[in-house]
Amino acid sequence: MAFETVEWKNGQVVLIDQRKLPVEEVYLACKDVNEVADAIKTMVVRGAPAIGVTAALGLAQVAHQETGTDLDAFDRRFHAAADQLAATRPTAVNLFWAIERMKRSFAANRAKGLEPLKQALIAEGVHMREEDIEVCKRLGHFGAELLGAKPRILTHCNAGALATAGYGTALGVVRAAAETGKEPTVYADETRPFLQGARLTAWELMKDSIPVTLITDNMAGHMMSRGAIDCVVVGTDRVAANGDVANKIGTYTVAVLAHRHGLPFYVAAPTSTIDLACPTGADIPIEHRDPSEVTQVFGQQVAPLGVQVVNPAFDVTPHDLVTAIVTEKGVATAPYSRSLRELVGR
Repeated sequence: MAFETVEWKNGQVVLIDQRKLPVEEVYLACKDVNEVADAIKTMVVRGAPAIGVTAALGLAQVAHQETGTDLDAFDRRFHAAADQLAATRPTAVNLFWAIERMKRSFAANRAKGLEPLKQALIAEGVHMREEDIEVCKRLGHFGAELLGAKPRILTHCNAGALATAGYGTALGVVRAAAETGKEPTVYADETRPFLQGARLTAWELMKDSIPVTLITDNMAGHMMSRGAIDCVVVGTDRVAANGDVANKIGTYTVAVLAHRHGLPFYVAAPTSTIDLACPTGADIPIEHRDPSEVTQVFGQQVAPLGVQVVNPAFDVTPHDLVTAIVTEKGVATAPYSRSLRELVGR
């Protein structure tokens, strides 16, 4: 990759500051878990897999910075940090998956003593970063097999290397298609109100010299009606057991439009994003963010002061609008209540 989303450097968690893209490429070195939690909450880092890896490295940093000799005291500090990270954003299940995995590593290594425990936690966090990249590559190649020779792909929000530890989910499918000799072109929805498509997807595809055309969110139906789109590929922040998917607000609209025009709607998701304990999309908690994200654009007021605002960050696309869910273990199709369990169990 031409950039790094999240890195572990000398005991610090280093993140590309996605709030400043595409104007500036700035990296933020988080000095402690408080700064890691703030980076997740304020969207320095975003995207479900990237959030999960960042949280894991934040807990590795807690271990790295532990200077005491009291194992019980470290236990309390570690689990308090885990709770702090879990409270940052509610919708992306990868956050909770990563924290629980670090907790399991803690429990498995606690009896070895403080120093071996600390080293095990650091190793687990670093390993999860590398694992995420490999998972995205495998997922990408499964997805690329679903595409034609010259696919024209619509995507919504950013599900690329910036949303993961590297390579990407939806854009991982695009990258894998290009690597296998296909010639993908991408239409990127701008994705109001945070503009992840305009600021991030367009930026990283241009970095990789993959053809990309930016459109506003309300142009998607027009482009489909004119025959300019062959399929939709998006990421997701949580997949329910029945195949309902939560993704950036506006995804449901795109899915309805794709269904209306007979276009495949593919969801790219590592199995860590599949939440079999969540029965349906109605059970997925939806984050609501600050109204200023809607009333302002880059600090400039664009709506009347005092206007009422609703700002859900995600919506849920019902499973019957989803053509397939692409994972690193294969492709799930309806009925998802069966196929997802089979994939996760592999």
